[in-house]
Amino acid sequence: MSAPDRPPLTERIAGAPISWGVCEVPGWGHQLDVDTVLGQMRDVGIVATEFGPDGFLPDAPGDKAATLSEAGLRAVGQFVPAVLHDPDHDPIPEVEKAIEALVVAGATTVVVAAATGVDGYDDRPLLTDAQWETLLENLDLVTASAEAHGLAATLHPHVGTIVESGVETERVLAGSRISLCLDTGHLLIGGGDPVELARLHPERIAHVHLKDVRLDLAKGVQEGRQTYTDAVADGMYVPLGEGDVDIAAIVRSLEDAGYAGWYVLEQDTVLTGPPSQTGVDPTADVRTSIAHIRAIAQRLESGT
Repeated sequence: MSAPDRPPLTERIAGAPISWGVCEVPGWGHQLDVDTVLGQMRDVGIVATEFGPDGFLPDAPGDKAATLSEAGLRAVGQFVPAVLHDPDHDPIPEVEKAIEALVVAGATTVVVAAATGVDGYDDRPLLTDAQWETLLENLDLVTASAEAHGLAATLHPHVGTIVESGVETERVLAGSRISLCLDTGHLLIGGGDPVELARLHPERIAHVHLKDVRLDLAKGVQEGRQTYTDAVADGMYVPLGEGDVDIAAIVRSLEDAGYAGWYVLEQDTVLTGPPSQTGVDPTADVRTSIAHIRAIAQRLESGT
């Protein structure tokens, strides 16, 4: 099913440091060093990656690009939490700082989340209509800035941010022109339907984070019985094919619609210590996810 003008699906599989427990949230867990993470990405066959949180790669744009190049990896994009709803805060400088590094590294996408302004993803405010208007205006400004630098801007619906649910995602689609980063796990946990979003709005999806989720733990977060952070630590995210997200249906909808972007494998993980001490090997789950997406690609190519 691959169109002649786009690489095969198997050549559009990327990684992200969060699958190795590397996260921007203070106190998230044991943080592996950059050489270990990038080396293991390469070892499992990943060819490209997102930058990860600030401080994971070197700060200087040229050094970021060099670090990835030396590891044999391409740059895909960067996740940028930004406060977009506050009329007294201009988010564009921080987004453009990320854009500068992405351009130098030859990446394609800036992935923006509508941050609350508070660390972590366990609580969030509800916005007034005026704050929503500010947020939507800023999303269009982010889009224009990215386009001016030859990048795609995407909004990432994310648990614990202003835009986490299907209803809020629809409000973004109706009120701005920004594309979406479809995160199949976060949207489900936030009360949305990633299968339906991929079916109804494939033309607005410019970037994909593939996650699988245990729905029993996700419901605990939805119903307020457990925090998001605790649910992740308890194993809410699982390798592709081992949870309750219909990954194959999502990929089929996007590929049938001509999607030519990256599929970033993300299984949010909290490490309690070095793998040498805990026996937890993040690469095992990543290998399982890679095998699953490759099997989906094979079925699509064979028409089954």
